[in-house]
Amino acid sequence: MLTSSLSFLHSCTFPSSSSSSCSSSSLLTIPNPNSSSSSLSFVVQATSTRREDRTARHVRIRKKVIDDTKMHTLASASTMQKAIAEELNYTASPTIEVAKRMGEIIAKSCLEKGITKVAFDRGGYPYHGRIKAIADAAREQGLDF
Repeated sequence: MLTSSLSFLHSCTFPSSSSSSCSSSSLLTIPNPNSSSSSLSFVVQATSTRREDRTARHVRIRKKVIDDTKMHTLASASTMQKAIAEELNYTASPTIEVAKRMGEIIAKSCLEKGITKVAFDRGGYPYHGRIKAIADAAREQGLDF
């Protein structure tokens, strides 16, 4: 069986070291079954993590959709704001119902300031669950995405 003699050679430093130089490929060496002195070498590409994938999606979306050169927030809403936190009674993490209410609150805030058309930056997260609930509730209140 060849699996007992596989060896991986990584050109990465461990996370505890100060420099984090790591290539995204590894060298896989397998002994050649036809010859006792030679071996076969393959380059194996490492897959990216879920966080790296989400960050890449976020950067790609931000480049296309949002131009934030002024760095000025027009409207915001958070479950950490005292007035909103008192209104929303949830014991665990925010649920879809809380997300719907947050969508309504942010829509009202935008409409009061005369903002009717917005760009929705989902932060690279998939468009479902709480993200979808926020967007749908804001659309129902009159915001145009």
